[in-house]
Amino acid sequence: GEGVKPFTPGKAKEIVMSLQQPAVFCNMVGDWPALHWNVKYLSAVLDGKTIQFRLGLKTVDLVPQFETRCNYVKATLEEFLAWSCGQPSCLSGPFSCYEYSKYWAYADYKYIARVFEDKPEIFQDIRWSDFGFPGRSGKESTLWIGSEGANTPCHLDSYGCNLVLQVQGRKRWHLFPPGDTSFLYPTRIPYEESSIFSKVNIANPDLKRFPEFRNTTAHVVTLSPGQVLLVPRHWWHYVESIDPITVSINSWIELDADHEARVEEAITRMLVCAIKSAENPSDGDLWLNPTEVEATSHEINLQYLNKAVSAYFKCQKASVSEQARPSSTGAEQRTVASCKRKKREVGFSEGCRLLTHEFGFSTFKAEKLQKIPFGPHLIQVLPQSQETSSMGEVAVESDGRDLRENEGGHFGKLQCTRKQLVMSNDCETPAHQMDSDGSPNASETALSTNDLLDCLVNPHVISLVARLLLERTRV
Repeated sequence: GEGVKPFTPGKAKEIVMSLQQPAVFCNMVGDWPALHWNVKYLSAVLDGKTIQFRLGLKTVDLVPQFETRCNYVKATLEEFLAWSCGQPSCLSGPFSCYEYSKYWAYADYKYIARVFEDKPEIFQDIRWSDFGFPGRSGKESTLWIGSEGANTPCHLDSYGCNLVLQVQGRKRWHLFPPGDTSFLYPTRIPYEESSIFSKVNIANPDLKRFPEFRNTTAHVVTLSPGQVLLVPRHWWHYVESIDPITVSINSWIELDADHEARVEEAITRMLVCAIKSAENPSDGDLWLNPTEVEATSHEINLQYLNKAVSAYFKCQKASVSEQARPSSTGAEQRTVASCKRKKREVGFSEGCRLLTHEFGFSTFKAEKLQKIPFGPHLIQVLPQSQETSSMGEVAVESDGRDLRENEGGHFGKLQCTRKQLVMSNDCETPAHQMDSDGSPNASETALSTNDLLDCLVNPHVISLVARLLLERTRV
């Protein structure tokens, strides 16, 4: 009947916690008040409050447009609306230096709990309880508002899985499985906790410099209003707003595996901070992402590492205890705050503790499901066919009834003060240092600090180091 959702909260949660490939939920949020959160409505609610926008060029370069290469302005949503509509009033406003035809603007990573801290009643407009997470609302969610072309570089999130609700406009998602990591040339520069970036510009890949990118398997989907995308753990994603204005809301769902990931992140932070801080500041390589306020000291990073290790073993102990007694029902389990972009000083506060019993289905595996109920209400995001163009897409119809492939088109943190930073380009091997066959001359090639870090903090290396460290601690 009308108003009946295709999945119960328990079944939806089972899917979210078990499915290891991206999928789109349809017809699950039709009664959410948050579906009315278009920019005009949000502008009225915020009533002149300014938020920070990131601005980037619409021209597509071979190099990813990292956040360190963008500009930033503070503006109201009313000013953003006027700018995106080309109104004359923008000639003197915060966007006056940025021509709409040349730039995009993105108010990204805005935690709803902060943006609407004086209007907590609005948190209830978002009802993640329908997906089996009782108590999770807008307070544990993040808001994204962008103009056409707004995007972030391709990256994977170290922690959790991701549920994304599209509210206004459409966004195109390019997703790559964890197994494609080496083909995406991972880097930790610019450095940001919980984000591993790709050196490849997905919209315009430099295949001469990154030939292995040809081996990736892209899963492409256009998300329309009212649809919810599941991004499984460690799936790479590159997202672009393809309509004049887009609004989306997401929540990162904590997983038991985050405990080991937090140890890996602590090791990475210690190495990156130690090595990059030793460089001469005059080199101009401002390596911190604007979301990271400062480079932390070795002592603080060591404390962070020890806390991460302690939390890991606490989780292991809780898991053993949980298996020894009957598991609680989903309705009895507490939902914790979403902590995708954590700061070291609060990384293990009450809001970010991740214990096994908090998510009863977190130990489910896909094979334990009787059958994934794919159909009109749960759409698979399938691998891109070899025949489509490199930036093709799989489009989900707005009513969720079928899929079609379209050619053409291409590809969107704990909020804190962003600094105006400029990132230097990656070091290239000069032409005179190349042998006749095009390979670097080993006797003359000058390796940079970033070259060393790309090897030292490669996800595979860090994972091995974390396991060795945990084994040493266990003994």
